[in-house]
Amino acid sequence: MFSAIARVFRTPDLRRKIWFTIGIIAIYRIGAFIPAPGVDYGTVQQCLALGNTEGGAYSFVNMFSGGAMLQVSIFALGIMPYITAAIIVQLLRVVIPRFENLQREGPQGQAKLTQYTRYLTIALGTLNATTIVTMARSGALLSCDLPIVPDDSLGVILLMILTLVTGVALIMWLGEQITERGVGNGMSILIFVSIAAGFPGAMGEIWSTQGWRIFALVLLIGLVAIAAVVFVEQSQRRVPVQYAKRQVGRRTLGGSSTYIPIKVNMAGVIPVIFASSVLTLPSVIAQFNQPAPGEDVGPVMQFIQQYFSGGTHPVYMICFFLMTIFFTYFYVTITFNPNEVAENMRKFGGFIPSVRAGRPTERYLSYVISRITFPGSLYLGFIALIPMIAMVLLGVSQSFPFGGTSILIMVGVGLTTVKQINAQMEQRNYEGLLR
Repeated sequence: MFSAIARVFRTPDLRRKIWFTIGIIAIYRIGAFIPAPGVDYGTVQQCLALGNTEGGAYSFVNMFSGGAMLQVSIFALGIMPYITAAIIVQLLRVVIPRFENLQREGPQGQAKLTQYTRYLTIALGTLNATTIVTMARSGALLSCDLPIVPDDSLGVILLMILTLVTGVALIMWLGEQITERGVGNGMSILIFVSIAAGFPGAMGEIWSTQGWRIFALVLLIGLVAIAAVVFVEQSQRRVPVQYAKRQVGRRTLGGSSTYIPIKVNMAGVIPVIFASSVLTLPSVIAQFNQPAPGEDVGPVMQFIQQYFSGGTHPVYMICFFLMTIFFTYFYVTITFNPNEVAENMRKFGGFIPSVRAGRPTERYLSYVISRITFPGSLYLGFIALIPMIAMVLLGVSQSFPFGGTSILIMVGVGLTTVKQINAQMEQRNYEGLLR
């Protein structure tokens, strides 16, 4: 392994790309600790020391910002607005024919969709920045009565919102620079770094509060979870495809055999993000509808606080598991079109052995997709429940590092990045990073 890493750094072009990527990551992490204008950094640290920010409605967003949101830094919004915008644009392909046509136009259409994603990212960033600044003013962001924003005049508030939105645009630009001049997909790398930044603190907290035995058990669970995720993410159902021979002039085309790789987890981490976002809404509503002193909590707010606040109640876990399965089927349905695949195969003379072209091929692909999506959805549901089960059985905090969205994203990004480095090594040395 060490010799393979040494070969990577002996390749000048690849070495330059890796150092460029590391430099962008360093800039991104430094920005996570620069406080936004108008924020009292000392007060923020005092509020964080109180420990009232574990879990809650915004722990999910804070994870994607690498802890920058609770630091109220210039990168407080992190990469989450871009993720949301990219998902929305992808979903709009099913609703708006214009978006579907752009998807089929190749590089030019993709560039147009990317531009739409950027505009939507800025719009969502403005909305999120306004929400965070409002919560920072009221103290609801950190559940702290100390004044985080001492001067809450209109000019300071507008400057804070502008700074946070500019931070989103800068993060988006940094991610695109990694994609163009570095190694791997820039946005994915930044998400990976944001999640990995919380691991040392979470593991250190488990060591100090639970002892070395629980620490070793958590580490063992993490290794098993990583192995399981790698195994499933690499698993695929290969549908064989045969292309008939065609005579074009003096050349004979076709006659080859290939396959359609259908992954067990075609939806990736998107269903878990959807389910987490939907189940976060009740907590957000409850947080903005706190009763006045002396008033009784209504039955609806009491129900939300009892079942959906901590994330450890069995009702919450069951809802989270079922919603993950639902969103897995939903996302796979809108991203994989059996009709389009069958039509493309028919145009180029391809067919699945023992299956007729056209409608029978479409029905066969739909059958295979429905069968393969079921174990994939169960896998996503169980992986997403690992942190919640660990909180109940092991007594660790909600900062449990292994499981759920974090482990899925980190393993997926790691595998993709290693494959890209391996491909570039094979282009130069005919010997990849992995033998």
